[in-house]
Amino acid sequence: MSSPNSPETDPVPFSAMGLSDAVLKALSDVGYETPSPIQAATIAPLLSGRDVLGQAQTGTGKTAAFALPILSSLPADRRVTAQAPRALVLTPTRELAIQVAEAFQRYAAHMPDFHVLPIYGGQGYGPQLTALKRGVDVVVGTPGRVIDHLKRGTLRLDHLDWLVLDEADEMLRMGFIDDVEWVFENTPPERQVALFSATMPAAVRRIAKTHLREPAEVTIKTRTTTAANIRQRYWIVGGGISKLEALTRLLEAEPFDAMIVFARTKKATDELAEKIAARGYACAALNGDIVQAQRERTIAQLKNKQLDIIVATDVAARGLDVERISHVINFDIPHDTESYVHRIGRTGRAGRTGDAILFVTMREKRLFKNIERATGQAIEPMDVPSMAEVNAQRIERFKQRISDTLATGGLSDFADLVDDYRQAHNVEPRDLAAALAYMAQGGEPLAFGTTPVDKSSGHAFHDDNDGKKSGGKKKAAGGMGLETFRLEVGRAHGVAPRNIVGAIANEAGVDSKEIGRIAIHDDFSLVDLPRGMPDEVFAHLKTVWVANRQLAITRVKNSFGESAPGSRGKPSKDKPRHKKSAKKGDKAKTGAKAKKRHKPRRQSDSR
Repeated sequence: MSSPNSPETDPVPFSAMGLSDAVLKALSDVGYETPSPIQAATIAPLLSGRDVLGQAQTGTGKTAAFALPILSSLPADRRVTAQAPRALVLTPTRELAIQVAEAFQRYAAHMPDFHVLPIYGGQGYGPQLTALKRGVDVVVGTPGRVIDHLKRGTLRLDHLDWLVLDEADEMLRMGFIDDVEWVFENTPPERQVALFSATMPAAVRRIAKTHLREPAEVTIKTRTTTAANIRQRYWIVGGGISKLEALTRLLEAEPFDAMIVFARTKKATDELAEKIAARGYACAALNGDIVQAQRERTIAQLKNKQLDIIVATDVAARGLDVERISHVINFDIPHDTESYVHRIGRTGRAGRTGDAILFVTMREKRLFKNIERATGQAIEPMDVPSMAEVNAQRIERFKQRISDTLATGGLSDFADLVDDYRQAHNVEPRDLAAALAYMAQGGEPLAFGTTPVDKSSGHAFHDDNDGKKSGGKKKAAGGMGLETFRLEVGRAHGVAPRNIVGAIANEAGVDSKEIGRIAIHDDFSLVDLPRGMPDEVFAHLKTVWVANRQLAITRVKNSFGESAPGSRGKPSKDKPRHKKSAKKGDKAKTGAKAKKRHKPRRQSDSR
């Protein structure tokens, strides 16, 4: 192998690198003029026919580093041989396969009859088989699905000129190395190879030594393994503030364009996405249980601004390239430093700045220190925004809405209406403006932690820290706003919080924002709902089916264990039983002692 190359001089422009006219025209269309360091170091040797072993961190432009030479090397008068592509790119994840295929298509915009096909698990074989029979120039796929097609005979590598292994270290981590070896052994020996990896563990080095022929070795050295344009901060969980409340305050006070929130488990992504959506944000979950078609729609919605927040497992840490992602929140700390690096690499793309925030519990400090040590970069501490800071942001946004509305003009009809009303009702301008501002706010509290009022009933609906955008501190259900109900459906029946919210919102006409805490137990669930539910709605909810079970709703103890005055229905299982033999005069005393001794069962964590 040649000695590592770490280019430090200013790179030559794309126009002087020997790329084809069609590729240069496509680069001009997208506004690219100067290659990144990894591109400057690898394009020339790849165009000259050499194998390349490239090491650079995620987000540095590795895709263009191999896509541009491949496209420039395809003959203009090529005839696509059915089922026999000229280039094969192996990627560890479906998301990365799609991203690479899109990049090829973008750079080949001026190449007539060019065809690229992403193939990956989770997608039906039908469209892939149809495309392969029609003929493709480049196949981008995950190892498992590529091997499936090779063994079926639906993909042949007879005419393969290029084999690219992208994110090789991730292939190793995900257990694909044996599959990669198998693919290498079933490709023509004269093919040209490009292997790219963020790190170079021994197994990746072994593959390079075995299958690459005197490669040009390119190492793009950086002072840290995380991009310098990403501001990294951490918050130590505690101080009476839960992670969910901290996230809620960050959403309120931290200016962001788009955000990825990383959670450790699939279940956590679903539940956290639901809670964020309940706070009024455009949010969706992204994990391995979501069908591929839906995952692709979710990423497309993030790109076109239909979604602003995605809650994801590490399945999205590779290959998700959306320039508008300004923030990455590590809601759960990753167990290894490489995952951390790849997670925060989702922001700060295309030369932009980004923010990465890490939530750390006291028992996770060792993991945190490992991350700092591995990246060689100190992560700065931060405080969660205070109530005052959140309120200041809310008020500032409200004022900005006023300024924006005034700037649009066309308000003369409304001004006349206001003048007519003020004169007819003898209302002070200040009072009239306040009433209109209240209407514009839609009943949502302007200040964090205050109480909106339901104008139809006069009941105050207190903010629920687990179900409202405002994130105010939860008030007991036995207070003015909420009371607790028991539903005869639980975890054993496969119910999730979203099922309960959907059923109650649709069948009872209750706004999802007014639904309080939900605790799912094995065979029943508890939910806080606004007090004063009409009898006919209550009777109807008894018959509603969720997860193949009738809700059979009853009023029980409020606040998940505190007694509610005047509650009716089936007594809670937590209620202490009194001996029948107790004297009449002793019943109250016995009950009081039992109640004092009794501790309510710990509610299930529905987060």
